[in-house]
Amino acid sequence: MTYEIGVVLSVIAVAVVLFVSERLSIDTTAILVMTLFMMLGILTPAEGLAGFSNPATITVACMFIISSAIFKSGSLSNVGVLLTRIGRKSNLLCLLAVMLASGLLSAFINDTAVVALLMPMVIQVARDTRISPAKLLMPLSFGALLGGICTLIGTSTNILVSGIAEAQGEAPIGMFELTSAGIVFLIVGILYMVFVGRFLLPDRKVAEDLTEDFNMGDYLTEIVLLPNSPSVGMPLRSSSLVQNLDIDVLQVTRDKYKLNATPYTMLRSGDVLKVRCDVEKLKKMKVEKGIKLKSERRLKDEDLNNTATKLFEAIVTPNSYMVGKSLKELDFRAYNHGATVVAIRHRDEILHEKLTHTRLSAGDVLLISADKNQALNLRSNEDILLISETERSHYDYSKIIPVLVIGAGVVLTAATGLAHIVLSALAGVVLLVLTKSIRLDELYKAIEWKVIFMLAGVLSMGTALEKTGAASLLSGFLVESIGSYGPHALLSAFFFITFMTTNFMSNNATAALLAPIAIVAAKEMGVSVRPFLMAVTFAASLSFITPMGYQTNTMIYGPGNYRFVDYLRVGTPLNIMLWLVASFIIPFFFPF
Repeated sequence: MTYEIGVVLSVIAVAVVLFVSERLSIDTTAILVMTLFMMLGILTPAEGLAGFSNPATITVACMFIISSAIFKSGSLSNVGVLLTRIGRKSNLLCLLAVMLASGLLSAFINDTAVVALLMPMVIQVARDTRISPAKLLMPLSFGALLGGICTLIGTSTNILVSGIAEAQGEAPIGMFELTSAGIVFLIVGILYMVFVGRFLLPDRKVAEDLTEDFNMGDYLTEIVLLPNSPSVGMPLRSSSLVQNLDIDVLQVTRDKYKLNATPYTMLRSGDVLKVRCDVEKLKKMKVEKGIKLKSERRLKDEDLNNTATKLFEAIVTPNSYMVGKSLKELDFRAYNHGATVVAIRHRDEILHEKLTHTRLSAGDVLLISADKNQALNLRSNEDILLISETERSHYDYSKIIPVLVIGAGVVLTAATGLAHIVLSALAGVVLLVLTKSIRLDELYKAIEWKVIFMLAGVLSMGTALEKTGAASLLSGFLVESIGSYGPHALLSAFFFITFMTTNFMSNNATAALLAPIAIVAAKEMGVSVRPFLMAVTFAASLSFITPMGYQTNTMIYGPGNYRFVDYLRVGTPLNIMLWLVASFIIPFFFPF
């Protein structure tokens, strides 16, 4: 082992630890790795920064834009209507429809966008039919993952591996080259969920309203300001209620009129305040004088929703700016015109106190009190996704036709070989702008920049592995230890290693790490590179065992009220089944 190989493997080992531990965000880790390789002399600046101009990175950015244009045009609104109708007839048919819809859409549209589109509708169907959302949300995510492996543009991982293959002198992956095997995986996944998986899904109680769902009984109440209260005559933000107590004022009732509680609302004697606080602590505390509880009755949704304010659920999206920051750092209430977070569901616990200091994670569900105007602002916030009520997208016929035509043109042009996928995608974006199907400000917001920086960073890992000979070293070890059993055994091993790794760290990082090794291993055995590349491509997106394995799994964690063990129970048999299927069908469709 040379010095350079030792450095590369050491840096990658540190990166893997950071990816798994999430001590740093994935994109930060990727850029850190890229920078270290350049500083240590492993890569030149041109080699290290090549990921930003790589066709795969540009293509992924363009597909984010095209997916967003389709999403915003309202052309997919009827999908939700259809799911609602089916869901009210049969739970089994609804599960089938959810998986088919998410699978088919994810083959051509970014799977995170598909889940964002369908999740509010699926949750509404679950509540209307009185079944647990957990029975439908995991099938929704799994369907999106299975559909994404059916075409080149289904996931960024497919495009990334295609770019790595092309950089290594191999033919890029064709638009529909993955389709035959991908459909088999999709069918197997659906059959598993229908005959096995749905019985393993949790069936947790469906709460009657959001206050019950978030255990808000002891944290929502009404207090009355008495004449001797030191807060009387002061603006809300300066009152001792807010300064000394962990209280959020949601609404002020004055002389039978409902007022929005803003930081500048002047408090008066006799005001009735709807507040979020620990009711039992409030009863015991002697710090604040001049207040009394209006009633011992626990407030419910109807107590808030019949007034100017309502309760909304919202998810912190995977690539949100809010991830890793607290509500105080974000100045959430001011930024959202007074909308107030009253509870946070983080993984399998619900937080009610010291909310402003809690650092948010992707997939956290926020319970927000907001009025109509504040809710409109929340819907336009790209960093969160409202899921507590569905709002059908408005049709815009001036955009639907050009958007669909341009999207189809991008796919067909790349599929027929008339243009490379990056040129086809770039031309599609230009046409969307020229036809005014997407505005420039919407274009920049549509790109998930964290993914772009992460892709640019992880591509440097593959370059470093190949340049220093580390890929040859690792592939040689695998060929010596497993290759003696034949190429089928080695391919099966690559699939297993990839899907196990991708369940605990970024699927793109996994693909960037293993694709170069797979290419070298195939060449050392003297067999076709294609089946090994396909094994890495498929397995990198088939992560069902953990909630952090893929963005869509993270998105459904909170809304589905899942536990980590739920993913293990439902996802492990599915991953094993797909591994066994892959060991036979990949060599069939992609011979050695």
